[in-house]
Amino acid sequence: MKLGVNIDHIATLRNARGENFPSPVHAAFVVLEAGASNVTCHLREDRRHIRDNDVRIISELTKRLNLEMSADDKIVKIALSIMPRSVTIVPEKRKELTTEGGLDVAGDVKRFKNITESFKFKSIDSITSAFIEPDVRQAEAAKEAGFDFIEIHTGRYAGAATESERMKELKRIKEAVGYALKIGLKVNAGHGLDYKNIFDIALIEGFEEFNIGFSIVSKAVFEGLGRAVEKMLDIIKAVDLAKFEKANKYDAK
Repeated sequence: MKLGVNIDHIATLRNARGENFPSPVHAAFVVLEAGASNVTCHLREDRRHIRDNDVRIISELTKRLNLEMSADDKIVKIALSIMPRSVTIVPEKRKELTTEGGLDVAGDVKRFKNITESFKFKSIDSITSAFIEPDVRQAEAAKEAGFDFIEIHTGRYAGAATESERMKELKRIKEAVGYALKIGLKVNAGHGLDYKNIFDIALIEGFEEFNIGFSIVSKAVFEGLGRAVEKMLDIIKAVDLAKFEKANKYDAK
């Protein structure tokens, strides 16, 4: 399993004072050097944190940008001009503090299919992902729309008020992952994941990558960005090792 690191809030800090620092580009290299598999940025329509030039430079210099974006025509046009390593289509509301839920792919499969085809037309190797709720219907729609990946929205799991709600969400996520793999989609996860709640999510078989940002940047305030990334990777690797040892134990029998 891999870790993608969202660096939006490095840009939030920069923009708070209207300075040129701290630099999201610098942050991109720090997280990659610490072991992250990609750098995730969300180019919002209101440009509240990451800006056009940020994504252009990060994509060009690292070749490992995962661009989160709405399906807005202007944003899609920018992404097509940049052609980052991967794009993840997310829902977006102007006044939301953070993404509040998954994309309704089933509500307009044709529109999303046009978007995925436009990226494939520009490069057959382009990777597209839909950020969806852990919902079989949405996974099926994502497949129909031509997405390569789905990214499971883990926000409801992370924000569960009770243990029964948390377990209910874990069950939904596990079922959605299993179905997505069955129909040929690859699966990532993200939103609200931190150093405590990542364990149970990582134990679910089938995830390729976790995209995590706010908790890592928050820890970095006290421990440094590189070390914060390394600590999250240590957790993911430990779960991977436990899975491997468990599988080998059964094989031996």
